[in-house]
Amino acid sequence: MTLHLPGARGALRAYEPRTEPLALAPGAPFASRTVFAAAHVVADPYADTTPDSPAAVDWDATLAFRRHLWSHGLCVAEAMDTAQRGMGLDWADAAELIRRSAAEARGVGGRIACGVGTDQLTGGPKALPEVRAAYEEQLALVEESGAQAILMASRALAATARGPEDYFTVYGHLLRQAADPVILHWLGPMFDPALDGYWGSADLDAATDTFLQVIAAHPDKVDGIKVSLLDARREVELRRRLPKGVRCYTGDDFHYPELIAGDDHGFSHALLGVFDPLGPLAAQAVRVLDTGDRDGFRALLDPTVELARHLFRAPTRFYKTGVVFLAWLAGHQSHFTMVGGLQSARSLPHLARAYELADRLGLFPDPKRAEDRMRTLLSLYGVTP
Repeated sequence: MTLHLPGARGALRAYEPRTEPLALAPGAPFASRTVFAAAHVVADPYADTTPDSPAAVDWDATLAFRRHLWSHGLCVAEAMDTAQRGMGLDWADAAELIRRSAAEARGVGGRIACGVGTDQLTGGPKALPEVRAAYEEQLALVEESGAQAILMASRALAATARGPEDYFTVYGHLLRQAADPVILHWLGPMFDPALDGYWGSADLDAATDTFLQVIAAHPDKVDGIKVSLLDARREVELRRRLPKGVRCYTGDDFHYPELIAGDDHGFSHALLGVFDPLGPLAAQAVRVLDTGDRDGFRALLDPTVELARHLFRAPTRFYKTGVVFLAWLAGHQSHFTMVGGLQSARSLPHLARAYELADRLGLFPDPKRAEDRMRTLLSLYGVTP
């Protein structure tokens, strides 16, 4: 049956949904690339909460989604930006998420890496020792859980640091005491405006030099870097300057096919929020890449970029709303509710376009269920044919 989807100015357009999904079977981990999907959390829709309340998480549905990702051979990046870290999920809830997900990973043999930050710090500016201690607390918990650590960019450090030397001090201390190699995460201000000027400078060339100096001082403690600047040229230049053995995990949700495919000088691995909704299709593409078929990989993954650019369009930090919306349409959760009430962060026309693009890609295991749920949402908004 035809759906009538609203555009930006209220006009309705007719859309004929797919009737058959893509055949995307589970499979083993990949040979040629390490690929993390940053996973969202599922809210408890029955909890009596407000946007200011602590998060109420549906743990069963949240862990089931991680098992879905692992079943397709993907690694899971836990308690990251995609999980609404700092946008509905506070440190207490993130800590519980890390404990539960790490235990689940051990049970199914899945690989997991978890975000280490400083979001337990609240209030005004903090002294540098307080920032370091907050990082240490979170690093200890992640290591005790048996997960790999991802040292995330810190709002508190960005607010406190007076220049590159403060970043050398904090990161040098953390890397020296880390039990195992970590992933360093550089999240750009398009994802979080509070991180503007990270690494001691708003000049990205200067910031890159500082970032590389931190890595060069401790190459044995850095498994890789995760770069989320939405600048493919800069990422390619950066990965060519990394010490031998340090990986580049692309976090570029606009240019990931070309960055993962690589060139004659190298390639990026991946740690991507967009692989939450794209997981099975992305996994199939990487398996093609495992055979050495870069053209086949691009043929599968290039068509997904339009959806990714739509989900991550400015204000980019609200991409989580589209991710959770697509998880609801795909049947990974029974509702479209988010912690912090973030389901209201994108408009109906935005969501309608996300549905259309995802449906064209065949991402919904049950297209009829997705159509029915989209129809329900349209009705709630007062849209009638």
